[in-house]
Formats: sequence, structure tokens, C-alpha cells
Amino acid sequence: MEYRIRPFRADDTEAVVALWESCGLVRPWNDPRRDIARKLTVQPELFLVAEHEDGGIVAAGMAGFDGHRGWVNYLAVQPDLQGSGLGRTLMAAFERLLTELGCPKLNLQIRAGNEQVLGFYESLGYSDDRTVSLGKRLIPDA
Repeated sequence: MEYRIRPFRADDTEAVVALWESCGLVRPWNDPRRDIARKLTVQPELFLVAEHEDGGIVAAGMAGFDGHRGWVNYLAVQPDLQGSGLGRTLMAAFERLLTELGCPKLNLQIRAGNEQVLGFYESLGYSDDRTVSLGKRLIPDA
């Protein structure tokens, strides 16, 4: 099968939200449509999708660079295509784009208990930074 990595377009929204839902990435406190709208205001060129030759969205992810480090969020591959190399391809694209921006380090967060995804990132050379991630909601989505 052929896939094409390209920047996200607004008409991809519902397909990307459905993909994220099928991969268990959506949480009640994060409205994915609002997250998409927010991303489109900041470095929208770092929001990528993988499109199947039939036009369907089969993978997606967001990246960003704050001048100190890069981040990857919402990386998802259609469940029946996980292990196909699409996630690896998207991560390589993000690493290349972030490197071109001068980003020295890339971080990501994995939900506790998601060992399958942890193994995927470890296979790409990512390791535990021995940090604790803290968060505070500034703008409620609900």
C-alpha cells in the first residue's frame, strides 16, 4: 500500500479525531477539535497526516518547538496498521522538521500503563529522562 505524509488540512479534522478516538488518545478534559484549532494557530506546518492512496487518513501527529525543545503530541496510527512503519515514518518526519528548525532535543509524554507505545519509542532511541511531568489546566475545554 502507498501512503503519503502531508501537512494537515482543515477538512481532515473529523478523520483525525476519529483516528485519535480509535487509538484511545482522546480524554474527556481535552476537546480534540479545540486542540486542532489551537494547533492551527501555532506552527501548523508541524501537524502531519499520513494519507492512504484512497484518500483516507491512517496516521497523524502534532509537533512543536518552543525554542528550547520540541514536543510530539497525538501521534496515532490506525490500529490495524500499527507495526507497519507508519509511526516510525511520521516520527522521522518530525525529527527532520524539528532539526531543520534548530531544535536540539525532542520530548514526548506517554500515559502510564501504555507499555506497547513505550516499547515503540524505545525502539526509536527514546529513553526515560527520569523526570516527572506536571500539568495545570489554564483554559478548560468542558
